[in-house]
Amino acid sequence: MNVRELMAKLMAVDPDREIIMSRDSEGNGYSPLYDLWEGDYSPEWGQVYVEALTEEDIEDGWSETDLCPSHIEKVKALILNPFH
Repeated sequence: MNVRELMAKLMAVDPDREIIMSRDSEGNGYSPLYDLWEGDYSPEWGQVYVEALTEEDIEDGWSETDLCPSHIEKVKALILNPFH
């Protein structure tokens, strides 16, 4: 699913509802949505990375090691972080 598809689905939902995320595809636990951010995702490794380092990222503890290595295939992604 991409952002456009998600937005289309969200248009039919009451905007005051809480967003609760499943911890895995089997539904073994649930958690509220804590945050979201744009980054890079490696489908091969199932890993996410920051797209670029900003001053704020560095202040928050991100570093060069959090960037996707150039030899790894990546796609631009919207990453949703659960509260728990």
